[in-house]
Amino acid sequence: MSDHRPVRVRVTGPPLRRHAPRARTGDIDEQTALGDVFLSSLLREQLALAVRILALLALTVGSLPLVFHLFPGLADVEVLWVPVTWLLLGVVVYPWLVLLGLRFVRRAERNERDFALLLEVMEE
Repeated sequence: MSDHRPVRVRVTGPPLRRHAPRARTGDIDEQTALGDVFLSSLLREQLALAVRILALLALTVGSLPLVFHLFPGLADVEVLWVPVTWLLLGVVVYPWLVLLGLRFVRRAERNERDFALLLEVMEE
């Protein structure tokens, strides 16, 4: 009976690659057709995001003058001695703008992370 024990190996980190894969960012830098497809898809997604956020802003804040025109009685309504129109325009609008801005930044960063992940996957 022979005693064959497996060789012990010390693991100190992830295995090193023997060859470096071709980076897909080179396709973008060199302005190849594939790089143009990658870049245009990212730009198209970012543009669509910006249009959606601006449309939401126009529907909410942009429609306030129309609401004030259609319901002139709102000028007489007060909350704690402050007209509702002032509260809407001076208080409510700014947190809404901050929320829309945060949403835009988070989605744009997610789009960029997804794009970077796509490039990494294409490298392998």
